[in-house]
Amino acid sequence: MLTSLIIVLLLVLLFTGMPLVFAIGTASMTYFWFSDINLALLTQRMTSSIDSFLILAIPFFFLAGELMNACKLTDRIINLARVCVGHIHGGLAQVNIFASLIFSGMSGSPTADTTALGSVLIPAMKREGYPAPFSAAVTVASSMVGPMVPPSVSLVIYGTLANVSVGRLLLAGIVPGLVIIGTQMAFTYFYARFADLPRYERASFPELRSAVAQGFAALMFPVIIVSGILLGIFSPTEAAAVAVLYALCLGFIYKNVSIRDMVGAVTTTALGTARILSIIAVASAFSWIMVREGVPLAIANSISSVSEDPLIALFLIVLMLLGVGLLMVASSAEIVLTPILVPVILQFGIDPVHFGVIMVFVLIIGGATPPVGVLLFIAQDIAKISHLQMVRAMLPFYVPLVIAVVLLVCFPQISLFLPNLVFGL
Repeated sequence: MLTSLIIVLLLVLLFTGMPLVFAIGTASMTYFWFSDINLALLTQRMTSSIDSFLILAIPFFFLAGELMNACKLTDRIINLARVCVGHIHGGLAQVNIFASLIFSGMSGSPTADTTALGSVLIPAMKREGYPAPFSAAVTVASSMVGPMVPPSVSLVIYGTLANVSVGRLLLAGIVPGLVIIGTQMAFTYFYARFADLPRYERASFPELRSAVAQGFAALMFPVIIVSGILLGIFSPTEAAAVAVLYALCLGFIYKNVSIRDMVGAVTTTALGTARILSIIAVASAFSWIMVREGVPLAIANSISSVSEDPLIALFLIVLMLLGVGLLMVASSAEIVLTPILVPVILQFGIDPVHFGVIMVFVLIIGGATPPVGVLLFIAQDIAKISHLQMVRAMLPFYVPLVIAVVLLVCFPQISLFLPNLVFGL
């Protein structure tokens, strides 16, 4: 009865517009109060959850992404994408998708992807005759790859909360990221042929060589992080610090990052980190309550009553995550649900690394779905279209996203091939 009460209280507080950190904190305090548990335990649970060397990777990766954005590499990335895939049917739409793959290796954020690339590519696509709603939709859909390719703050958060190797998780996101991009490029290819959308002439070898040279710095960003971790040169947290140093070096080399830009990057990072760590702290206490009350076991038993098959169980969890993604911001939902769902998937023998990749991707799709979909509002504002036009344009793009989810669920080796190859089974 008490568990149901605090869950209902949490939902009511969220629907009234209370910030997530205060809603979870209030629900947790209510449980401790009525259970006659010393409130000192609540603060202990909160502080212990963020007292971790690994969690320092979060602000460092945030800061590295902000500094890389300040280096103004967007034009170089777009030019590299144009010479690589601009000749494929769909032209600038294909460039948009491929550029998201490169950009994700810098920011790891779908919001940054939609904002930075969308502000350049959506107006450019409109000028070349692409419908504004289509231009906005392809930008939002392609940004879904952001949290999959290193550096991925979302995977770092999951690894911290689930006690899973961050190195394995960062590797596990690479091939799924390529699958996500591949399904979208294939969909756009057939859509472009049907709609007779324009495309570029195939780039010459000198053009390709020049574009690679200009975009080399952006391409090396994820390579340095992943290779350094794999070779044992530095830990994931140290890799994040190296990423910041690399971004600072690029700023000095290109001479386009001012002191004002760096102060702005640090300020944005501090605010973003404070928000996430605050949610992690209160969510850790709330998750402890859920485990204490046997909620993970109840979820596992409910799924087992439907089927004992791990594949069916995973699909049922994915459906639940899609529902949660419609109502909650992805990062918040991930922090709350990870400690609850990891014990559930372990009971079904599902690899936690594989599940982490799926969970992050499925929750990110919520950012492209109404009513909470932040990415939709960003893209429609850039494209200057209505929300209804934005939602209608997105409907076809849910097809490649769903196909990618199904492939990831049905074929675990898509996620596990690289981690198993490098780290062993």
